[in-house]
Amino acid sequence: MILRRRRVKHVLFLLALCYVFFMLGNSVLSLTNPDEVFYSQTAREMMQKDSWMTPYLFGEPQFEKPIMTYWLLRLAFEAGGANPFSARFFPAFFAAIGIVAIYYLGLVGFKDERKALVSSVVMMSSGFYMGLARTVFTDMIFTVFILLSLLCFYWGYSLEKRRQAGWVLFFVFSALAVLTKGPLGLLIPLAVIAVFLGIRKEWRFLKGWGFVLGLAVFCLLALPWYLFMTKTYGTTFTHEFFYNDHWRRVVEAEHPGADSWYFYPLGAIGSLFPWSVFLVLGFAALLRRRMFREPFYLFLLLWVAAVFVIFQSAHSKLVSYIFPFFPALALVAGGWMADEEKTGHSRALRPAFMATGIFCLSLPVVSMAAPFVFQAYVTHPAPVFIFAGFLVVYLAVFFVLTYRRIFKASFWLLAALLPLLLGFSLAMSPHFQAFVSSAEAGRYLKENTPARGTILSSKFYARGIRYYTDREVAVIDINGKGYFSPHPVEYLNTEEKLHSFLSREPVTYAVLRKGYVKDLDRLLGGRFSHETLYVAGDEYIVRITPKDKI
Repeated sequence: MILRRRRVKHVLFLLALCYVFFMLGNSVLSLTNPDEVFYSQTAREMMQKDSWMTPYLFGEPQFEKPIMTYWLLRLAFEAGGANPFSARFFPAFFAAIGIVAIYYLGLVGFKDERKALVSSVVMMSSGFYMGLARTVFTDMIFTVFILLSLLCFYWGYSLEKRRQAGWVLFFVFSALAVLTKGPLGLLIPLAVIAVFLGIRKEWRFLKGWGFVLGLAVFCLLALPWYLFMTKTYGTTFTHEFFYNDHWRRVVEAEHPGADSWYFYPLGAIGSLFPWSVFLVLGFAALLRRRMFREPFYLFLLLWVAAVFVIFQSAHSKLVSYIFPFFPALALVAGGWMADEEKTGHSRALRPAFMATGIFCLSLPVVSMAAPFVFQAYVTHPAPVFIFAGFLVVYLAVFFVLTYRRIFKASFWLLAALLPLLLGFSLAMSPHFQAFVSSAEAGRYLKENTPARGTILSSKFYARGIRYYTDREVAVIDINGKGYFSPHPVEYLNTEEKLHSFLSREPVTYAVLRKGYVKDLDRLLGGRFSHETLYVAGDEYIVRITPKDKI
């Protein structure tokens, strides 16, 4: 009973921290370009068309992602309105579920409350997890469903009497993952389990009604939407979803600069900041001590390996693609840290904390330089200097505690570092919001231009302008190759197409990058006049008129 109460207190404590780390202040910053507005606009257009099955964008069906994220966004918008807090609610909510799931997986695997708690806090306070928890993407939701599926499997694996229930729940959460981001939602956890059971020579674990029933439940949950879309849209859906958005990313790099063998290892280490050093030391200890002979550490290692192998072979690379193995990284780092702390005479913990603190000294240095280097973003330097001074004192306390080997205090100071940075950034967001969001440009267009007419937009701003104005948009991208996933917008990549578009209307309003504004005289070829009406961050609102209609 005492043990259960302590664990309930841990969970409640973690949930309270999750609110601060993931949800508090989510209404401060407007939805950002280009992805937050992409998902949010899709859900809003589904509401406008009263569609629960077909995602829409720019007034037409779009097939880039499955339906789950749009369902959740629509539910949030129906309940709280189409605003930043509602849009970010479910990523933050799932992030909190993920933290509790890591805690319970740590209990099942480590059988150690301290390791479970430390691992949960490591994940919660790492940079990339916090970022995705506060951003409208599919990746957090997808990763948490995979985490839950693997948790259910290992729960059933560890407790014989829970085996069949574990299989059913494994397939339930895998089905939800497939509805969130596609077939990888089943491929990833199945790959981990298959190799794990193969190495352990425990294929008997597949026996029983749980696996068969779970597979049937998976089919009932995951397949109907795909069958509906295939029946309704035929090869238009299958080509776009399975070929363009999946297979093409395997054979072609959407972001060529990231297509290297070291991108994922370095990306994973850096994204776990401020726990990067602990992650490296944890994996080194795992391999050196051959801890992978223990079932749980083997499971974690195979979890990381399966995700890495699947995505390393693809030419399109983003750190968010490997996010599904981040919970395993946190468990390795947190388990190692708790082990070292438990010994009471660890030679590695103090150097690890000291090295991290030394790297963190760059934060006040960068803060002090920001008003001079980023003058456009930092209009009032005094708060930045005050915060930089606070960071210096904060880190000085951290160094003193670490030197005295008060590692529990050092741990919590390090865990609170990024939330402090985030809080300050949100407080300063009015000064840079226009550089990351089209909200201000959209507001100006709605208040100062006619309600009708297609807005001409630079490619990067098109989704945001659509979201904040609800107007038709055409994209100017001279010599461009289009979106990786096609968008149903008029795409102007030659001067001839641009001139034809501009000739249709007596006046065209455009939202352009600075480079296009500088080049407008040449692009317009003397046939049109232009005037800059307003500047919002990097977005220039321009009025373009045919000279023969002036």
